[in-house]
Amino acid sequence: MTLCRPATALLPPFLLVLLYWPALGWSACDDPPARRVNWLHCDKQGIDLQGADLREAVLTQVNLTGVKLTNARLSGADLGGAALGRADFSGAALVGTRLVSAKLEQAIFANASMAGARLERATLPHANLSNADLSGARLDQADLTAADLSGANLSKAVLAQANLTDAKLPDADLSGATLSRAVLENAVMTHSKLRGAKLDGANLLAADFTGAELSEATLADARIDGAHFTDAKLDSTIWVNRQRCRPGSVGECR
Repeated sequence: MTLCRPATALLPPFLLVLLYWPALGWSACDDPPARRVNWLHCDKQGIDLQGADLREAVLTQVNLTGVKLTNARLSGADLGGAALGRADFSGAALVGTRLVSAKLEQAIFANASMAGARLERATLPHANLSNADLSGARLDQADLTAADLSGANLSKAVLAQANLTDAKLPDADLSGATLSRAVLENAVMTHSKLRGAKLDGANLLAADFTGAELSEATLADARIDGAHFTDAKLDSTIWVNRQRCRPGSVGECR
């Protein structure tokens, strides 16, 4: 007896992949915004994505320059290498979102939820991240030149070798953050919380730490010429010469 085989069994493997491509989650650039949408390499300038649900979406190298994404949900999405200059993410949810090497010049993330986000090597000059939650985020080698991080939560964030020249971080929470070899030249750190932060080898030239909490922080081998530490708390801080400041030190390491 001859058994019948389905026609697909006779197809070469590469044709089978094409046949079942939709089932593998492929989406086209003209697909509407939706959870897990695939806009890989798509140009979406001019689209309105306010409040859109783009959780776990594939947005790698997408062009969203100047797009409004206020209150959008992007948690778990991949925006690696995306063009996002001047995009507005105010109030958006980007928890665990991947933004590695993304271009974010003058982007707005005010009040955004970005805990655990991946922003390694991202370019964010003049970006507005005021009051954003970046706790536990990765910003290794990110360019944050003149960025506004006022009141931002950067507790336990990693900013090793990041460029924060002229950045504004008054009242920011950097408790336990890693800023090893970061550049904070002329940065405003007034009243910021840096308890237990690692600033070893950092460039702190002319930075303003007035009223900052630096207790138990590490500044070993940091450059502090012209930096201001007026009323800064230096309780048990490891100073630039690797000396531990006495408990109760304020304004200068005693």
